[in-house]
Amino acid sequence: MDNLPQLVLDGLFVGSFYALVALGYSMVYGIIKLLNFAHGDIYMLGAFAGFTTLSVGAGALGGGFLALVVIMLVAMIGTGTFGVILERVAYRPLRSAPRLSVLITAVGASFALEYGIAVAYGPNPEVYPIGVSGGALDIAGARITYAQLAMVAIAVALMVALDTLVRKTRSGRAMRAIALDPKACLLMGVNVDRVISRTFFLGSALAGAAGVMAGVYYGKIDFLMGFVIGLKAFTAAVIGGIGNLRGAVLGAMVLGLLESFGVAFLGSQWRDVFAFGFLILFLTVRPTGLLGERVTERV
Repeated sequence: MDNLPQLVLDGLFVGSFYALVALGYSMVYGIIKLLNFAHGDIYMLGAFAGFTTLSVGAGALGGGFLALVVIMLVAMIGTGTFGVILERVAYRPLRSAPRLSVLITAVGASFALEYGIAVAYGPNPEVYPIGVSGGALDIAGARITYAQLAMVAIAVALMVALDTLVRKTRSGRAMRAIALDPKACLLMGVNVDRVISRTFFLGSALAGAAGVMAGVYYGKIDFLMGFVIGLKAFTAAVIGGIGNLRGAVLGAMVLGLLESFGVAFLGSQWRDVFAFGFLILFLTVRPTGLLGERVTERV
């Protein structure tokens, strides 16, 4: 196990991507008990929003850190706005409908996003017009590049900002109150629809940021890139206890570590089998996840 530090660092790096997407799943589920299966494709939409911004403004933006900041902000605003529109058009009219109807709508929205992008950009992968390079650090025998450090730092900053907003601000208190009892919040004069829209904006913006980071780091994007990471982020949210934001982050790190060790011991072809097999075994022991609580479902 000489490569143990490297496996841990690699797992945490991958987990930071999963965490940004998993937070959106947990936020939405925690408030309106909706599994937004289009959320992974919003991650993909963020990657293409950054790609388009770079393609249009390549001369003005250049290829440095400023370009990364600009395209990430554009992608976050764009995907956040799209998340609000998606909630308003596809989910809000079905809020009182059976759960199965909403689930089918979410799956339909996912396919519409994927193949809409395929029509707009073509089915072939696109090469991101900006990449990351540079040196590396050795930490306890593990090698981590400056690019990886930058990506993790951005992810951590976004996660801390979200946690602070939810726990320390008036808007965050409203989100937590609606998660506990939306009917009581309505009686207290809370604008529930506005808070739900704000939740979709924040979750979608984080997914968009993760999409840009993936495009910049891996250098290639395609219209199906959100499908797999959407499933993995959902898995991370379930492992951590869906509806719990800190649990989503913890579950994402656990999943990233499982994949890293799965590749090391079993090979890359068994990575997902190892991770999802663990999920099945884990949920038989603790169905509510690491930080989830068993609650009585509201009617």
